[in-house]
Amino acid sequence: MALHQESNAVNSQGPIIRSITSGDISVTRVCSDRYDLKAAPATPCAEAFSVIVQLRDFEAHRLWKAGKLVYEGGHSRASLAITDLRDRWQCHHLSPFDNIRFQIPFARMSAFAKQAGRNEYLGLASVQGRIDPVMYGQAGRNEYLGLASVQGRIDPVMYGLAQALLPSLESPETASSLFLEQINLAVLAHLSQTYGGLHFPIGKKGTLAPWQERLATEFLANHFNKPFSLGELARLCELSRSYFNKAFKESFGRTPSRWLSEYRTGRVKELLLQDVPIAEAAIACGFADQSHLTRVFTGLTGETPARYRRKNRCARPAREQLSG
Repeated sequence: MALHQESNAVNSQGPIIRSITSGDISVTRVCSDRYDLKAAPATPCAEAFSVIVQLRDFEAHRLWKAGKLVYEGGHSRASLAITDLRDRWQCHHLSPFDNIRFQIPFARMSAFAKQAGRNEYLGLASVQGRIDPVMYGQAGRNEYLGLASVQGRIDPVMYGLAQALLPSLESPETASSLFLEQINLAVLAHLSQTYGGLHFPIGKKGTLAPWQERLATEFLANHFNKPFSLGELARLCELSRSYFNKAFKESFGRTPSRWLSEYRTGRVKELLLQDVPIAEAAIACGFADQSHLTRVFTGLTGETPARYRRKNRCARPAREQLSG
C-alpha cells in the first residue's frame, strides 16, 4: 500500500498542512494559530466527499458554496462536516483552528458497501455540524448535494479516529500501512451507517443469511421498474412471505417496500438531474404516474421532484464551469 505525505509545515502566511494517503483515501491535517489568514483557494472539484473533524474549538469562519455564502460562525471540538466535492467550496478561517480532513471517493464508498453486502447504499447525507444523523434522501435534508441548515453535530467516533491518525501524520515515514487501512475501514463503516443509511444488524438472530441479503437486494434493484410480488422474492429466498418481511427489516432496518421506495427515489433523482420530464422519470422508475411519484418523493425527501431539480440546477453551472 503506497503512502504519500506532503507538508507546508513552515509558512508564516498560511496554515500548517500535513497529508498522508493510504490507497485512494487522503487524510490531511490543517491548523493555524492566526487570526489574519487570507481566504483559502476554492477546493478543487472531485468525485468525492470531504469529511472534516475539528480537533479544537474555533470561533469563526465563512464558507461559500458555488460563490454563495452558506455558513458563518464557528464549530466545537469533535464536530463534523461532510461536503460533496463536486460543488465548489471555499473557506475563510477568521480564528485559530485545527482539523483533520478525509477525502473519500464516491467509488470507494460504493465499493465498501457492496463488499459489506449492502447494495442499497446511495450516498452520504451532507452534514455541516448537523445535530441529527439523517439517511440519504430522507427527512427533507439536502442529501449529499448541499448543506443541512442545523449546526452543532458532535461525532465522538470520528473525533477518536482522527486523533488516532495524528502520529502517522507527524511521522508518515514510520506509519504502518496496515494500521492506516484498518482506520480507513473503521471510518467507512461509521460514515456509511451513520450518514449513508446503511444498516448493520447488531445480532444475527432473525436476519436474512448473507446469500439471501444479496439475492433480495439484487432482485429488488433489478425489478425496481417491473411488476413483481414479494411472495415471489420470499420463495426465491426459501422463506414464507411473513418471515421474509420480518427478516429483511432486521437485516436492513427497513421493510422491502420502504427499501424499494428509497431505491426508486434515488434513481428518479438521477433522471431529474438529466432533465428528463418528471412524468417520464416516474414511469421509468416504476411509479404509477407523476402524482404517485410526487407523493412518495415528497414523503421521503420533504420536497417535490420539481423543487429538487430547480435547487440542484443552481449548483450545476459552477460545477460545469470548473470542469470545462
